[in-house]
Amino acid sequence: MDYFPVFHKIKGKQCLVVGGGSVGSRKAGVLLDAGAKVRVVAPEIDDELKAQPNVESVLTRFDAKYLDGVSLVIAATNDRAVNKQVSELAQARNIPVNVVDDPELCSFIMPAILDRSPLMVAFSSGGASPVLTRMMRGKMETIIPQNYSRLAAFAERFRELVKTKVTNPAKRRIFWENALDGVVAEKVLTGDESSAEAMLQQMLANEDNIVRGEVYLVGAGPGDPDLLTFRALRLMQKADVVVYDNLVSKPIVEMTRRDAERIFVGKKRNDHTLQQEEINQLLVRLAKEGKRVLRLKGGDPFIFGRGGEEIETLAAEGIPFQVVPGITAASGVASYAGIPLTHRDYAQSCVFVTGHLKDGTMNLDWEQLARPKQTVVVYMGLHGLDTLCSKLVEYGLPSTTPIAIVQQGTTQNQRVFTGTLATLPGIAEREKPQAPTLIIVGGVVSLREKLAWFHPQG
Repeated sequence: MDYFPVFHKIKGKQCLVVGGGSVGSRKAGVLLDAGAKVRVVAPEIDDELKAQPNVESVLTRFDAKYLDGVSLVIAATNDRAVNKQVSELAQARNIPVNVVDDPELCSFIMPAILDRSPLMVAFSSGGASPVLTRMMRGKMETIIPQNYSRLAAFAERFRELVKTKVTNPAKRRIFWENALDGVVAEKVLTGDESSAEAMLQQMLANEDNIVRGEVYLVGAGPGDPDLLTFRALRLMQKADVVVYDNLVSKPIVEMTRRDAERIFVGKKRNDHTLQQEEINQLLVRLAKEGKRVLRLKGGDPFIFGRGGEEIETLAAEGIPFQVVPGITAASGVASYAGIPLTHRDYAQSCVFVTGHLKDGTMNLDWEQLARPKQTVVVYMGLHGLDTLCSKLVEYGLPSTTPIAIVQQGTTQNQRVFTGTLATLPGIAEREKPQAPTLIIVGGVVSLREKLAWFHPQG
């Protein structure tokens, strides 16, 4: 993060704009909207700007004396030497300064603003791409309607009352989330604030029933944050505690609520932070404390994710839970690697197996897996690769059958190694792919040469 995002209160304060043209006028207008008093210094100043209330027009070239008593400075001239002088003098006095379209001279940058006052959203690319920033603001314009300002004002009106009635901060946060994501909010957004107020008062009367522990079992997908579901994202922002495993990528963990407690329970080969039974009991304990627990699991929680074991324990303990499916590694990783799992000419069926069983062996139904016209996807099979390849040949697959290992699929560290049942073990020994990996066996692997080029991850 190159810049620390803050909202600066300038209402009633003196600000300086150096430059009186169209750009200076636009920047002065933003300051005026925030309630500032604006001093504009320039040899020429637009008449419309001079006519604005709370604008002091100074028709002259910039001088250091015009920084006196100023809380914030914007340089908007077409002369870089003047802009540089303004920047240096302002920073010498520790006055925040922005130079339009010149990030090197700025001590702060002006974001694109989505104004739903008192709700404000700011967008910035750190000066890297103002056009992209404005595009993002445009997208959010469609997501956050104008009447959200009414909802924010409603919440502000009842903030102190709720704070008095609901003294526990955690319970108060849940109260507001329930109010602003339910019928109360719908009433406010449609203009029926009297009904909304009555509902809010009823919620306060039942305040003792606000906190109820719950577990969200959420599939985080194979690694790329873009593959998360909308429901997953919503619950990731609601949870008080995040319990996550080794297969959840760091960017996805960072998308959870920043003030949520994070507990790592990841498992690696022969290195378990917590045993599965301990994880099950951890979820129960946290939920019984009244917390909303996000159990974040790589891929899909019900495909080799042991999600079934976890919800069995929750159900036995009477803990409410939700299950959110995720894109399993087989689907996501194969897609990003340019390998279709089924294809009319190569495979009419697809089998998912795990190469890592409880006893540490690869004890699979080799006769079933060695059938022709079939794709076999092996989770957690890297350390048993030699056994996998030799057994499939032993049970009837040609040694020339295509096979691929995909390392850290769908992420920036994705690598794909292809070969045959005869050659891939040697390739893996040489290239040393890093876990997590996925192994794909079958004729569909031969299509990668044709299809991977068309995928940005190929």
